[in-house]
Amino acid sequence: MDLSLIDWSRAQFALTAMFHWVFVPLTLGLGVIMCIYETIYYRTGDEKWKRLAKFWIKLFGINFAIGVATGIILEFEFGTNWSNYSYFVGDIFGAPLAIEGIVAFFLEATFIGVLFFGWDKVSKGFHLASTWLTVGGATLSAWWILVANAWMQFPAGMDFNPDTARNELTDFWAVALSPVAVNKFFHTVLSAWMLGAAFVIGVSSYYLLKKRDTEFAKNSIKIATLVGIAGIVLTFWTGHGSAQKVAKHQPMKLAAMEGLYEGKAGAGLVGIGILNPSKEAYNDSENPFLFKIEFPKMLSWLAYSETDSYVAGIKDLVDGNEAQGIISVEEKMEMGKMAQQALKTYRTTECDSTKQAALIQLDENIGNFGYGFFKEPKNAVPPVGITFYAFHIMVLLGGYFLIFFIAYWFFNKKGILEKNKWLQILALISIPLAYICSQAGWVVAEVGRQPWAIQDILPLSASVSKIPTSSVQITFFVFLAVFSILLIAELGIMVKAIKKGVDNE
Repeated sequence: MDLSLIDWSRAQFALTAMFHWVFVPLTLGLGVIMCIYETIYYRTGDEKWKRLAKFWIKLFGINFAIGVATGIILEFEFGTNWSNYSYFVGDIFGAPLAIEGIVAFFLEATFIGVLFFGWDKVSKGFHLASTWLTVGGATLSAWWILVANAWMQFPAGMDFNPDTARNELTDFWAVALSPVAVNKFFHTVLSAWMLGAAFVIGVSSYYLLKKRDTEFAKNSIKIATLVGIAGIVLTFWTGHGSAQKVAKHQPMKLAAMEGLYEGKAGAGLVGIGILNPSKEAYNDSENPFLFKIEFPKMLSWLAYSETDSYVAGIKDLVDGNEAQGIISVEEKMEMGKMAQQALKTYRTTECDSTKQAALIQLDENIGNFGYGFFKEPKNAVPPVGITFYAFHIMVLLGGYFLIFFIAYWFFNKKGILEKNKWLQILALISIPLAYICSQAGWVVAEVGRQPWAIQDILPLSASVSKIPTSSVQITFFVFLAVFSILLIAELGIMVKAIKKGVDNE
């Protein structure tokens, strides 16, 4: 397999996904906040809350439109760049994406017109319902997309059909209500509340900095800080749940997140650390860290809720650890090759007894099918540096935003924020920090599961389409140019709308 084709296909998908994720969390987070503003208007009849709702809905609409365009491209790439993947698991992976398009997107498309153009054409109650249903549709859309993503990390609800050499859906609800999917959904959506709140506080602080629309700004911040506090606290809570799911289903990812090469009981959690660039192999004698500050036993607690639990390291997971019941990657490679050979035998032989024996061998080893594609055991190790730093950037920024929202709620309540330009500038700077935190979370999720397209079942090397590398390279740069233009256009339209202010709609 042409490694450059795999790398360029990965790069193109990562480019599309990361650009798409610029728009999605703001849609989900800002959507909830503007719904609250309009709900207050509906309950009180106070026109100032209507002004708030209409202004933030306008910014929501600008962001929403461009986000839809990038999302459609993302789904098409499964067919163009990852056709082997699509053939192998399309029956399963396609189901939640189809539901997302038919149900969730239909819900958004039905009510978004009322949301933007129905203020004076329908009743207050119907417009409020349309606002909540539009945002609910966007959130439901996120649910089905995250179900599909979670299935790649924890495949369930399927059986392998040796006659077609495809995995087929056997239990829809095992896919739709997978514990990994449920936790991933809440963790992702709640983190979007954090980003939406940071955006509202930052934009509102711009008005305080310019000494205009100050009452509008203070009222906006009052609600946004409360949403931000709820969002970040619940994000930490679901993050703990995510760590436990990763420890159970993707222990290699957990080890990479913490730069843990040697497993141990009572493993510590690295708060701040610098990895040693001289460490080139998982089993060399180099110290993994140049520097680290560690919280004793906290990784064991984070992963298993017990401070003395054993957390497997990268070396354990590659070479095996008999005492902990961990089999080596080399053994899994042998089982994977046995499964692949059994499939080949089943599909080529005419003898019924040989077919039956091959089928039994296939069933016994199908769980490690993907390992049969590996050339050597070290292929199972993800990029440790990227995963480690992305995880710690995410956690540190999450801690920052917990302090940020609490402090800005207090500063706004006491009138300190209105008088302090440095706090207002910090709020503006915090908008890109929220995006960095959000993107870092997805880097952890996706880079940390490498080299797998589907955990333990199909690596990327066996998922990619057989197309010219040059085709992927060309479209990569085309997408880069188009997405950059779209992002610049969105930022320009957003800035123009913000500069116009609340009363110039």
